[in-house]
Amino acid sequence: MQKILNSNNNYHDIQKCMENSHCKNILLVCGSSFYNSILDKRIKEIANKLEINIHYFSDFEPNPSYESVCLGVEKFNKYNCDFLIVAGGGSAIDVAKCIKSFVRMDHNKNYLEQEIIPNNIEILAIPTTAGTGSEATKFAVIYYNGIKQSVENGSIIPQYVLFEPSFLKTLSLYQKKATVLDAFSHSVESLWSINSTDKSIEYSKKAIKLIVENFEKYLKNDETTFENMMIASNYAGKAINITKTTAGHAMCYKLTSLYKIAHGHAAMLINSELLPFMMDNSNRCKDLRGEKHLNKIFVMISDLLDCSNLEELKNYFRELLKKLDLYNISVDYQDIKLLVNSVNVDRLSNNPVILEDIDIKEIYTKLFDRIMEVTNESN
Repeated sequence: MQKILNSNNNYHDIQKCMENSHCKNILLVCGSSFYNSILDKRIKEIANKLEINIHYFSDFEPNPSYESVCLGVEKFNKYNCDFLIVAGGGSAIDVAKCIKSFVRMDHNKNYLEQEIIPNNIEILAIPTTAGTGSEATKFAVIYYNGIKQSVENGSIIPQYVLFEPSFLKTLSLYQKKATVLDAFSHSVESLWSINSTDKSIEYSKKAIKLIVENFEKYLKNDETTFENMMIASNYAGKAINITKTTAGHAMCYKLTSLYKIAHGHAAMLINSELLPFMMDNSNRCKDLRGEKHLNKIFVMISDLLDCSNLEELKNYFRELLKKLDLYNISVDYQDIKLLVNSVNVDRLSNNPVILEDIDIKEIYTKLFDRIMEVTNESN
């Protein structure tokens, strides 16, 4: 059971957490921006007081490679570390989760080819964005020879999470938009996933409610919204931890790398055309609960977003992207074939509506048409 720590009272919960772990050497995985932050200084003070050594690891990329995780494993073992703290976005948290997974494996063999054996190494995750929800999931993504690899095991979910809202203050406006749209995409995809449960639906609804209530003020850097957005991201992460993502994510990865846009931005671009396509083709539902269930989910999403009718829902994400000025990318129709061929078939298996290659091509084409239309309007 994941425990949410309180950031108030001078981070007393962190001290209690470190004391209870009886750790002697901590590997702190973080980006360079975390160094000398108020929280970093406080963690050092607590560690000194408890006679705990801290070893920093920052040698990883935004889309972390297998090789960088191996460096983290080497450092963890070199200093006999027995606890992990990670402060950062989804990439940093994924690196920490993979380090935990690999440290007890055979170091002479490829870690990705070995079975994950759960261990008792605990992780304290401190997310510095509001969107990925990685601190709440059993999944981690790294790249091996440039190819995305998914690591999955229930044992890698961090035992402790600390929300420190002040980190959100320094995010750029684009980072704020993209990360929240990632949480938004997690929430809606989890709702319509064929794997949804009462619990995942509960998490998704809570996430969407918080996003809708706080999004506009959050983009204006209103600090009163920061903690709510972090909680929303966490709920969305808990939802996809149960259901996994669907076609919205399966179709967005190549879009992200091809056009150098943020992951959440790409996911919402896809979902803005995927949702209306599925609503128009609900008769092709493959969810065992049937088309009636899927249509109820669409009504639920419509109500959560305060749409007056289902037609308004079809355009909701399109209008949101337009309002946020996120159609401003240069696309090339010749890339559509490459995008279709890049789609992860495994993630499509969770989608409630059957998608053939011709459908995927149609969704990409409609998206490109929309981008060109909005671009021409702006000019």
